Amino acid sequence: MRTGDQIVQDLPWRWSVQGKIFIIGGLGYLFDAYDIALNGFLMPLLGDHFDLSISARGLVATANLVGMAVGAVVWGAVADRIGRKQAFSVTLLIFAAFSVLGALAPTYEVFLALRFLAGVGLGGCIPVDYALVGEFSPRKYRGRVLTALDLWWPIGVTLCGLISASLLSLDGSWRWMLATMVLPALLLFWVRRGVPESPIYLAKKGRETEARQVIDELVARTGAPVEPYVIVEPAKETGPRGVAAAAEQLRRIWAFGPRVTSVAWLLFATIMLVYYAALSWMPSILREEGQGDTAAFMSTTLMSGVGIVGVLVSTALVDIVGRKWLIGVSAPIAALALVAFALVRDMPTGSVVAIGVFGFLAQLAIPALYAYVSELYPTELRASGFGWASSVSRVLTGFAPLLFGSVMWPLLGLPLTFAVLGGAVLLAVGWMAVAAPETKGLELDDPQGAGAGAELAASAPAEAAPPAPHAVAEQSGT
Repeated sequence: MRTGDQIVQDLPWRWSVQGKIFIIGGLGYLFDAYDIALNGFLMPLLGDHFDLSISARGLVATANLVGMAVGAVVWGAVADRIGRKQAFSVTLLIFAAFSVLGALAPTYEVFLALRFLAGVGLGGCIPVDYALVGEFSPRKYRGRVLTALDLWWPIGVTLCGLISASLLSLDGSWRWMLATMVLPALLLFWVRRGVPESPIYLAKKGRETEARQVIDELVARTGAPVEPYVIVEPAKETGPRGVAAAAEQLRRIWAFGPRVTSVAWLLFATIMLVYYAALSWMPSILREEGQGDTAAFMSTTLMSGVGIVGVLVSTALVDIVGRKWLIGVSAPIAALALVAFALVRDMPTGSVVAIGVFGFLAQLAIPALYAYVSELYPTELRASGFGWASSVSRVLTGFAPLLFGSVMWPLLGLPLTFAVLGGAVLLAVGWMAVAAPETKGLELDDPQGAGAGAELAASAPAEAAPPAPHAVAEQSGT
């Protein structure tokens, strides 16, 4: 007899069922993108308003991204303990509250503190959203659904650029740029209240009655055949709480598979470092080349607009070529496009073409990366595993704007700076090629709960005893 998890993962796709969750989750992701892109637009404006140095301007992105790093860990852990639905709702409420306070900040120091706290709220959106959407998505379409979820990112960045450029004529425009996000965030918080809890999560927590209610409703609403199923009784949780729980969570993530986790962290750190460096500093770089605020903002907006096409292409390719090939080819070439931009940035046409190429290739890689990492871990570690990987990238990318503006750009110059970042991406995808499995078409959990490690276990000799989950993940495979 099949399990409830398998029933959910084999349901037909319906836009009125799983599609609704995809859209609601995606709108939260849109706010994440909007907020991060806003850092790049705020930096030159706040620099003028508060008379800041180049390195001090970098703190705008640093405060926000470090807050998101904290939020990714905190909310990933919270989502794994109290449920996707509750964490799913609260993150935006925290973000909205501190964003409106940030728009009223009287000093730069207060502004930075409030941007950090807003980041803590919004930082939970990506790990929680990906866990929830992934657990409702049919296995047959999961790769495309999780990849398509990233479509909301360039849409959010593009909207941010268009709205920010339109507000430039207003007095204190940076305050209006923050304030415009608050009402939509509150509306989305209200809409999120109607999202059901993940039945896979409920089953793992031993809440069988609730899990069956959600599963039965999903079966009825999708028109799938009704069949009996079992809810596997989970092991009792006796783990620690608080800081000790976070330490134990981190230990479990690495114990599950050091090679898999190192791949997830390195891919997130390097690919997102390159992307956030471009997103945060592009308006300032273009300003240094003599472009006005509106022209600089619109060039950055072009980068994200072209990225929408990149996400659509990535969605079409991810289940054909696989996650690893898509990441391994597009990410290094995207970094190379940034080097090309740095070399021709004084040529208007050449720089715009290079920015567009980067935006397209980056959004080929990032959606596949998010889908890939979310599939590498079993259900009980999925949100926290993704959250820790995301937090590592947020910490690095949080301090990167400061390092980029005060050290790398002045000392190395833009071409060499982007070349160094591209070399790091190349090393990360090389390690992925030998150290982690391909997850295309796999069940989210194998019978042992080893997640993506099932592919590696399948390659073992038939007569051998099945290895433990952490041992499976330790093996290399492609």
